[in-house]
Amino acid sequence: MHTILAGTILAGTATAASDDHWNGPGPWWPIFPILWFLVVIAFIWTFGFLGRRRWGRMHALTGQRAGEARLAERYAAGEIDEQEYERRLATLKRLGSA
Repeated sequence: MHTILAGTILAGTATAASDDHWNGPGPWWPIFPILWFLVVIAFIWTFGFLGRRRWGRMHALTGQRAGEARLAERYAAGEIDEQEYERRLATLKRLGSA
């Protein structure tokens, strides 16, 4: 009698341990990978967009400064007079701000 009772108890616990109510992730499982994918794409796009804008502004300023520096060198060397320098500098600044 003791072995029958012990066998029944052990069989009951084995069945209860194997039945953990896990029937798979369900039909909604693709939502989380898709959300993570969208988050990663959003980060890449945001930093790429901001980096390109910053890089473009930096190059635009570098070009404007290089033009002003060349103009200042020509003025200092005496190749152009003051009126020509101021006129060209105003043109550079006007075109640089547009």
